[in-house]
Amino acid sequence: MTAETQLPQATGSCCSPSGSCHDSAGTDAGPAGVTTVYQVTGMTCGHCEGAVSDEVSAIEGVTSVKAVASTGQVTVVSQGPLDDEAVRAAVDEAGYELTGRA
Repeated sequence: MTAETQLPQATGSCCSPSGSCHDSAGTDAGPAGVTTVYQVTGMTCGHCEGAVSDEVSAIEGVTSVKAVASTGQVTVVSQGPLDDEAVRAAVDEAGYELTGRA
C-alpha cells in the first residue's frame, strides 16, 4: 500500500464510540443516544437477526439495531429511553421472545 492509499488508523475501541467496553448491564446514555441491550431467545441465524432488527428498527426513536443470534443479544440505540413493552411487542411480531434486558 502506498502512502496515498493507506487507511486512517482506528482510534479507541471497537466496543463503543467513547472507546470503552460495556458489560451489557443495561442502558448507557451517550452523545449518540441511549444504548440498551436486550436478551432474546429463539434466534439461530442471520435471517433471525434480520427479522428482529427490522421489527425493532420500526419503533419510533430507534436509530440502530444490532441482533446477534449466537449470544441472543439485541443492542438498540435510540434517541431516548425506550418502552420495554414496545420492544417486547416488536420482538414478538418477529417471532421471537424478549426475556428482558441483558
